[in-house]
This record gives sequence, structure tokens and C-alpha cells, in this order.
Amino acid sequence: MEITEVRVFPKEGADKKLKAYVTVTFDSCFVVRNIKIIDGKDHVFIAMPSKKLRFACQQCHYKNETESRFCNKCGTALPLVREEDLERTADAKLQHRDIAHPITKDFREYVQARVLEAYHRESGLFQRPSVVSMMDR
Repeated sequence: MEITEVRVFPKEGADKKLKAYVTVTFDSCFVVRNIKIIDGKDHVFIAMPSKKLRFACQQCHYKNETESRFCNKCGTALPLVREEDLERTADAKLQHRDIAHPITKDFREYVQARVLEAYHRESGLFQRPSVVSMMDR
């Protein structure tokens, strides 16, 4: 599977760690949106698209965020979270689940290298999303 296009959408605003969102097209037939470019402590890296976990109210089945104490629809008190679960849900990684992600280390490194290559090449363009076609390489 080859990356055929990378679109970089630079992020402006107060969040200094989130540098851009990226859309990657594979074999000109499959797209993954909302890959994030994050400026970490030691290096820039990518974070795969994810969604925030939600839990259903036992009364009305409305899906509430993990840290909610009361249902946002019916107001029913949600079950208390055990202390060890509270520590786990305080971790942002456990509040989100990847929607799409590479299975192997080699493929993850391949995707990250191509995405960061496009980001570094296009990092000066903040007016509009940039498009880098891997077919032109």
C-alpha cells in the first residue's frame, strides 16, 4: 500500500502543541482524515484520528462523556467510578479510542515519515491547505 497524496491543514491558535491536521490518501482509493501533527517534548510526531469515549446512561441510554457525574439528558446520577478507574480515565489516552491506525511498526513509521516529510516541506504555507502528491516524487 502506497501513500499517493498528503494534504496538510496547518493549525492556528492557542494550542501550541497541535501543529496541523493531515489527510492521507492510500493507493488513490482510500483516505484517512484528521491525523494530527503534534509537537512533543523531544520531537514532532503524528497522532492517528480518534474519538472521545462515551458511556450510556442506565436510565435513558444517552451517551455521556466519561467524566460526567450526571446524565446530560435526563439528569440521573451516573454510577460512581471506582478510584482505580478514575485514575485511568484521567489519562487522556483512555478517554479516546483510535478510529484508524497502522497495525505494524513498519507501516506506522512509513506513514509518519511521509506525513512529516510533507509537513516540513509545506510548513511555511499557512494561508490554505497544502497538497503533496506522492506520485510526483
